[in-house]
Order: sequence, then C-alpha cells, then structure tokens
Amino acid sequence: MLPGLVRLMGALVLWVLALLASAAMLAPRVDWQPPIEIATGGGTKGAWRQNESDYDYVDDGTVAYLADGRLALAWVDQRSKDVLFQTRGGDGKVATATVNASRNGATFSWHPRIAASPGADRAVYLLWQEIIFSGGSHGGDILFARSLDGGRSFGAPVNLSSSIGGDGKGRVSSKIWSNGSLDLAVAANGTVYAAWTEYDGALWLIRSVDAGASFSRPARIAGDARLPARGPSLATGRADAVWLAWTVGEDDDADIRVAVSTDAGRSFGQPRLIGVKDAYADAPRLAIGHDGSVHLVYAERPDRMSDASKVKYARADAGSDSFDAPRTISMPVAAGYPALATDANGRVHVLWELFPRPDARPRGLGFAVSSDRGLTFGPSRLVPGSEDPAGVNGSHQGLLGKKLAVGKDGAITVINSSLGFGQASRIWLIQGLR
Repeated sequence: MLPGLVRLMGALVLWVLALLASAAMLAPRVDWQPPIEIATGGGTKGAWRQNESDYDYVDDGTVAYLADGRLALAWVDQRSKDVLFQTRGGDGKVATATVNASRNGATFSWHPRIAASPGADRAVYLLWQEIIFSGGSHGGDILFARSLDGGRSFGAPVNLSSSIGGDGKGRVSSKIWSNGSLDLAVAANGTVYAAWTEYDGALWLIRSVDAGASFSRPARIAGDARLPARGPSLATGRADAVWLAWTVGEDDDADIRVAVSTDAGRSFGQPRLIGVKDAYADAPRLAIGHDGSVHLVYAERPDRMSDASKVKYARADAGSDSFDAPRTISMPVAAGYPALATDANGRVHVLWELFPRPDARPRGLGFAVSSDRGLTFGPSRLVPGSEDPAGVNGSHQGLLGKKLAVGKDGAITVINSSLGFGQASRIWLIQGLR
C-alpha cells in the first residue's frame, strides 16, 4: 500500500507541476515600453489643515481607453487643488491639451475616475471627490463633469451628493479610512452609473439615462455606522445588468459583498459574500469579460489593521452570480489595492500595489495575466519602470485608485505616481505591447 501511495502522490505532484508550467507557457508575453513622463510637481505634503494645507505635489493618476483608441488620463495637482485631464494617442503622444476639469482652487480635488461612451458620440465623463466642508464631521462631496468633444473641454462640475456625510471616504475604523471610495461606469446603452461611500457608512448609487445631462436621486444600497461600506466597484453587463461590489469596515472578518441589478440599477438583489474566515477582504474590483463572465479581484489580509496582504481572484460564469473559490495570484511580496481589466480576446489583467515593507508605503506595481478567461494565471511580475527610486507610490489620500487600462486590441497601459518627500513628485505611463 505505501509504495503505491508514494507513486500516486508523485504522479499528482508531476501533474500539478505540469499544469503550472502550462499556465506559464500560455501567459502571453508583454513587452513593456520605457516610461512616458506625464506631469511633475513639488515634494511638499505639510500637516493637514483642511483646505489650507500646504500641499505641493502631483498625484492620483488614472487612465482609460476611449472608443476611438485614444488614452484618457486624469490626475490631481495638489498645489492648485485641481483635477487635470489630457488625451494621448495609442502611442502615448499628446493628442489634446491638458484641461482643468474641476476649476475650483479653493477646495482639494482627489481621486478622479474616467469613463467614456462606448459609441461614437465622443462623450467622456469624470468623477472625483471634492473636499467640501458642509457641516458634517468629515468633508467630502462627489463631483461630476462631462466632455462632449472627446476631452477637449468639460462642462461645469455638478455636485452629485451634496451631503454632510463625508462622501468619498471608505472607513476601516474610526481612525483609519481611505479617500477615493467611489467608482464610475458607462453601460453599452450609454447609461452612466456612479457609486460612492461616506464616512458615516452608507453606499450610494446614482444613474443618468441622458448621457450625464441629469441624474436620478442617490439611492442607498447598503452600509451603516456599524458596518460602514467601503471601496465600491461597478461593472455593467449585457442588457440592464449592473454589478456592484464593496467591503465593510469595523469588522476583522469582513467579506466582499457582490450584488447584481437586472433592472439597470433601479434595485439590487441580496449580496453574495466572498472571502474566508478570519481574514479581512478589501478593495474589490469587478470586470465583465467579452463572453459575459464576471471577474473579481480584491486584497486579503489577516485583519483590517494589518498591512500584510495578498491579491485574490475569483470568477463567475456568464449568466451566474456564483463565484468559484478565490485563489491567490500575487507574488510572495505583500500586495494590495488591485486593478482589473479584460480584453476582447479573453485575457484578464490584474495590477496591484507592492509593499516590500508591509509597514511602509508601496513601491512599484505587480502584474499578472490570464489568457484563458481567468481559469489560470501566468506568474506574477514586477512592472518594469513602475518603481521610483526617489519616492514612494501614490496615492497619498488613499490607495483605492485605478491605474490600469486595456484597449480593445489588448494593449496595456499602466499609470503610476510617486512622491519624494521634500524633493519632487511625478506621474508617468508604462505601456505594454504584444
């Protein structure tokens, strides 16, 4: 019996190794190009004094592909307290001049999100957190602006939340929270969706059926002071399907919540819980594959106060809201705050922040790709050029950003920012070609 068992275990090990080798071979080669500088700034981040804080650095870079193949970029200039926007060609060269989308130097603007119409109407949408103090315990409102000329200009910003709840904050505990707890998505039919959480705990969703000209009243989806919602992620599917994921604070055993709407966001079903016992699941990101499959990534750490985390991945087949067992796809170095994108060829791309020291700011970005709709992933790698020796990764008001975009042809663009305290700051692109 014992020799037979040994042979069986040996065969099983060989099978697993062969499977891992096959996954590595299937992983498509990515040729990372030299970094492209986008913006530079100072290196000053003084003490927090609300909107009188002495801040002078660039931060919060985010990127998306437009329907015509151009890249849309947005970032914040902490010195002027503005959201800046620019488009570039697929080759990374400037296509339209940088414009000031927020246009309010009296209040800080943080963590922009970009979404674009999938059609030929050239509409581009921006969502961000504006640090407006309007009577609550924490400042924050959710502002929106749209461009109808492909990003050459933007209309006047509109306040979508107008509340005292501290909108855009995702609370972990009474003393720890992340700004940038918001998301933006556009469905195939042009409906615009925005979601955000507030310090007081609520998760809100709002929708526009007229290309951002007007919005519904915000609808409260989940969250309260006991289990505050945090880190929402939106994805739109076929017909009127809308997927919404989030986590909660004040709970060391928090799971990711994933809820589905089949009526264009008017109502959502009971959320499914995804996670494991005795671990804190955080920072979810959703994406819908070309075949209708649903992909989810998130960070998992021993408890909500720990910085030692790893990136987990799970998928649901088209037409199902039941996810398979989550699995770790990040490298042994502590990893968190993932970004996620799919392409038309069934590839699933995941990017994340790297924490060489779990108790310090992240440096550099990790990356992994699946070429078979998420069934297997190739080995995780450091994105070349994503680490700045002179500074630590942004964003410095919270890491719930979006630093990854993938074009219809599978082209990859990563954006990163860094701050060298007392020295300088910068934002740059890294493109991956196949």
